[in-house]
Amino acid sequence: MKNILTQSVNLKRLVVIPSLVIVGLIISSCSEDFLDQPAYNITDTNTVFNNLETADMFVQGCYRNLIPTEMYYQLGAGDTVIHSAEDASTNNSKYNICNYQYDAKTPNTVTGIYAAMYSGIEKTNIAITRLGLMEPSTKRNALLAEVKAIRAFCYYNLIRVYGDVPAVWIPLEDADPNDPNTLYPKRASRDEIYDRIIADMQGSVNDLPATGTTTERLTKPAGNALLARIALYAAGYSLRWPLNTSTMGTMSRRPDNSRVQQLYQIANDAAFAVISGGANSLIQAQGGKSGFEALWYNFDQRKFAVTNPEMLWHIAEYGPNTNSAFGVYAMEGSRGGTYGSRKALQFVLPTYYLSFNPGDTRRDVSCTSYSIYFLNAGAATDTWVNAGTTFSCIMAGKFRMGWCVAPQAADGRNLNIPILRYSDVLLMYAETQNFLNGGPTSGGINALQLVRNRAGIGSLPIPTGQGAFEQAIVQERKWEFAGEFNLRTDLIRMNKLQSEIMATKQAMKDLSNKSGQYASTPTLRLYKFEKNAQIYGDPFLAVKYIDLTNPAQISAASAVPTSSASYAAYQTTLAGIATANGQTVVAGDKWYPARMFEAYTSTFNGNARKAVGFTGGFNALQIGAIIYTKPTGSAENGGTYPNWIEGGGDGLFYGFVPNKTELLPFAALSVGHPMIDNPNLTQLPGY
Repeated sequence: MKNILTQSVNLKRLVVIPSLVIVGLIISSCSEDFLDQPAYNITDTNTVFNNLETADMFVQGCYRNLIPTEMYYQLGAGDTVIHSAEDASTNNSKYNICNYQYDAKTPNTVTGIYAAMYSGIEKTNIAITRLGLMEPSTKRNALLAEVKAIRAFCYYNLIRVYGDVPAVWIPLEDADPNDPNTLYPKRASRDEIYDRIIADMQGSVNDLPATGTTTERLTKPAGNALLARIALYAAGYSLRWPLNTSTMGTMSRRPDNSRVQQLYQIANDAAFAVISGGANSLIQAQGGKSGFEALWYNFDQRKFAVTNPEMLWHIAEYGPNTNSAFGVYAMEGSRGGTYGSRKALQFVLPTYYLSFNPGDTRRDVSCTSYSIYFLNAGAATDTWVNAGTTFSCIMAGKFRMGWCVAPQAADGRNLNIPILRYSDVLLMYAETQNFLNGGPTSGGINALQLVRNRAGIGSLPIPTGQGAFEQAIVQERKWEFAGEFNLRTDLIRMNKLQSEIMATKQAMKDLSNKSGQYASTPTLRLYKFEKNAQIYGDPFLAVKYIDLTNPAQISAASAVPTSSASYAAYQTTLAGIATANGQTVVAGDKWYPARMFEAYTSTFNGNARKAVGFTGGFNALQIGAIIYTKPTGSAENGGTYPNWIEGGGDGLFYGFVPNKTELLPFAALSVGHPMIDNPNLTQLPGY
């Protein structure tokens, strides 16, 4: 990206618009993506904003690329929940950035977000300016509110990633080409940017439609939810330093405490407006599925009429021109068959998987302890299996391939990108009530309770102190929003990143040592052999398993035969163990043990899978190999921590440096990146 935008300032009246930036709206149902329509290439802004129909088309184009791939490909991990997995080496951008190892002089930073957000800001600046010249009406006012909210979302993304960034409020075509700040703007105060976009939204959010034909466009509830989120970020902690200096920063709130209080009140009122509006609710149990499972299964199936009450805003990603790749990275992995060969590049830390309370229905939705692999050689006539995994290869589950509709391409899963959910509104309200009142109120407690009730853990005690209640919200957000691209920066704004990183590192060491809270974690799991249906819309949730704790059962299950002649007798033994643990066993059922602290590829685990018929590729998975081929336990690693847990160059969060890596640097040397294109940009101190 050159300076801030690539368009020439000499185009005073004529705007060159990339294909599919301006799109038409042809919606016959809420399940059709409004972005997947033909587009103009070049148009005069006066013509576009001559009538509300074409102005509406332009506004729809402003939704394009609001969530660039890097938002999940790079920054969707490192939040103490989701972690990066790759093949070959840990020396790659995703793994380094996941572990807070940035380098402004190499590709190990994030640049695409900067370019995409300023592209969006330019489009919204055009729309805001031109709509402002049109005759006020209900429709005009709604469009103006919509683009103001989109612009606010772009700035929010920039600030939470880079801190202070340039502020641009008018279209480039209207800017003075002789003003050096036009092409080379300096960083501006994030507080001033936040104050302006929040004021914009406060003044216009009520102009958004109460409902819409699709929640892929902003409505009044979504606008208020976005306002609440941005206000919390504006009031929260961030890495701050004196602008245009090399003075190292500190994690702090903005200095004017009265404004912090106002921002929390703004967030509180906006969240309450959604709650009291009565149009939104949490998806509850239906069709044999828990509410949380029903939400994500139907969302993946694009049954938005079911999910709309909770999914306030999601980005349209359907069709050859809009299809997102994020589902390719965050899923359970598949080797061949109907779903094709897609390798998961993210996995779930086992401490997160083990953190759920018994009965919490979110665990097996957010995490899959299985991956899809063929039984023999992968021929079309082969059998595909939901292969039970070990602790070093639990994967993300909300966007699993079997739950999707058939993709239009191997690298596109037709998955919309979730942005705002009603449960987020409830937890934001619980947080603001706690902050503003010096402790939880009945309203805040009820909001948290609603989220827990839906998850099946409504009996879990709720803390009464302000600090303990805030920490409960931190944990609840982790249980609720894993893999939804916000936890990493949520921890920063709540000033919890350092403490959560340190706690997670220690928890992983304790798990590796089987000490502390993990002293009694079962080491041997008995999985039921389950085939994969190989159909899109497969409602499969989780492989049945038994965590073995009885020494005699552990000994018997561990006696894996090495000869196929003994497999039948071994299966009889395992069936007896399953029956003794309350499982119903019918003829043809098979089971196999897994040593959870060993690598998936260990000799024992490989031999155990052979006992149920695995022959070809029995020791491989479709996930980045740098983790799943490693053990979790220290005893299983020769008495030392596996490198991915504690290592000099690739252990958990090895690059994290307080008061530095909470924000990303601008790229310094790669041609086309901000520090080269704009000499007035100052680097984040410390890089």
